[in-house]
Amino acid sequence: MVPAPPYRRERIATPDDDFFDLDRMERGCRRVALLCHGLEGDSRRSYMRGMARALRRRGWDVAALNLRGCSGEPNRRPGSYHSGATADLNTAVKHLFRERRYRQLVLIGFSLGGNLVLKYLGELGADRPSSLIAAVTFSVPCDLASASRRMGHPENRLYMKRFLVMLKQKLAAKAVRFSDRISLAGFDAIRDFYAFDNRYTAPLNGFADAEEYWEKSSSRPYLTRIAVPTLLVNAADDPFLSPLCFPFREAYRNPHLHLEIPIHGGHVGFVSVGRDGDYWSERRALEFIEIHAIIEALQNRTP
Repeated sequence: MVPAPPYRRERIATPDDDFFDLDRMERGCRRVALLCHGLEGDSRRSYMRGMARALRRRGWDVAALNLRGCSGEPNRRPGSYHSGATADLNTAVKHLFRERRYRQLVLIGFSLGGNLVLKYLGELGADRPSSLIAAVTFSVPCDLASASRRMGHPENRLYMKRFLVMLKQKLAAKAVRFSDRISLAGFDAIRDFYAFDNRYTAPLNGFADAEEYWEKSSSRPYLTRIAVPTLLVNAADDPFLSPLCFPFREAYRNPHLHLEIPIHGGHVGFVSVGRDGDYWSERRALEFIEIHAIIEALQNRTP
């Protein structure tokens, strides 16, 4: 278990009268990394803690985003976070930039959080802030329809059951407050993401059904628009990813998008440990963002 980082929690109000929490490690640095977790994760997950620790050692401030409802307190609205909800990521980025001391910002996302990062960068396109210099994503289901169906395969049954148990717990808390919108009657008949997203995620977040939610929330259609140096690492043996989650064509067409496919790594499982105790994923992320931090600093150096 990675030791808990010395986080300071900061609550961020959202424009729709809701909130999310940032857990921050600050050393007065001029550069900051914003981390985004996966489905039913939070800033305390080992992959988030490990990345935060590695970044801190290399001279980065860290802001670990807890998506709505993932920081230990239910959010205030019937809807919650989902794979395409980039508005809160945008709010977090703007909040960090308003502090003015940061000259460089990078985004690092895992799984669902990686999909959010990629979709957000594609939405920004060439209008991205100049201080947003790079992004790294791991284990990204960038085609949600095929990845969701992959999760329904028999070999992923235990993982699917675990996700549904966690999602049910959160819905139970919300059902007390929003009994007119949320009911758990018949929940135990749900066996896959199609049934869950069709009944809950889609209607609670303004989508007609699961298919529309997946289509509009997938990051894959946005990949060719990314204008920030971005690393996408999806392992060949990831049990959650379909072939469509390996976007060769988009990476070929976009020089800003770097696709890497290690033979091993599973789903957010790049655990080969180096001499410093860092996982391979942490070392690779630092390599990528450090080189682009240097490039950006050189490009903006006054002659």
